[in-house]
Amino acid sequence: MVSNEYQVTGMSCEHCETSVREEVGQISGVQGVDVSAATGRLVVTSAEPLDDAAVLAAVDEAGYSAVRA
Repeated sequence: MVSNEYQVTGMSCEHCETSVREEVGQISGVQGVDVSAATGRLVVTSAEPLDDAAVLAAVDEAGYSAVRA
């Protein structure tokens, strides 16, 4: 299993977390998404390495911005 961590800006509540979780969770190969508005931390787990651009695009689609931590 591969784990990648990102720092997300702009999240402030549980709804924000849900939006990011749903968008990132749609990426093929994603097995788990752990996101915290309090820390801005996003951890994505998958069986195989994911394309960072796909994760960042999904976060952007949810309305936030992120960088690889």
